Amino acid sequence: MLILDHEHIVLTEAYYYILLSLFKPLHGYGIMKKIAKLSDGRVMLAAGTLYGALSKLEQNQWIKALPVNNFDCKKQYLITPKGKEIVINELKRLTELVNNGQQIIEEN
Repeated sequence: MLILDHEHIVLTEAYYYILLSLFKPLHGYGIMKKIAKLSDGRVMLAAGTLYGALSKLEQNQWIKALPVNNFDCKKQYLITPKGKEIVINELKRLTELVNNGQQIIEEN
């Protein structure tokens, strides 16, 4: 993740996919499966990478851990409003990059 200023944060691909996968609550293994599915298997996160990223995202208050219930002892995570704002801004940035690239390529 690169922070240019408070509103201009460039996410790594892993952070981007983790945030996208947490619009609905998921546990770690579920996040890994969801990212693999979203990326058609191109992005495969190892457990160490994932849990390090989850810790950082939680520290930044972009995601939150949900309370563990008695029936399912797996820790689940959910994106926060701040996290949604970050990922929506990143989507806008990526869309701009793609649109500019397509425009240049089509002109030549």
